[in-house]
Amino acid sequence: MEQTYSDLKKKTVAELREIASGLDHEAVKGYTQLNKEHLLDALCAALGIDKHEHHEVVGLDKKKVKKQIKSLKKKRAEALTAHDHAQLKFLRRHIRDMKRKIKKASIVQH
Repeated sequence: MEQTYSDLKKKTVAELREIASGLDHEAVKGYTQLNKEHLLDALCAALGIDKHEHHEVVGLDKKKVKKQIKSLKKKRAEALTAHDHAQLKFLRRHIRDMKRKIKKASIVQH
């Protein structure tokens, strides 16, 4: 069965040790002494599993939005030096909204 990092993370230490017992890899040597965090790292190394979750953005041009955020950050820096608090508030809120838009459009890839 194909394991993913999120699947392994949901398992108990006993279940992870059982998986490690069936592996003959340098990373899982001494698996009985490892805590869950270290056992997860060792199992990922032994099984060749990527520990980071990958996100795919659907229905949004991420590059375009990131470019807009970058330009807004430049304007924010200018407003900060000019002490324009109203403009600062507007730009910070707009940047936050753009970031939320990206997060909302993201789905986790396993």
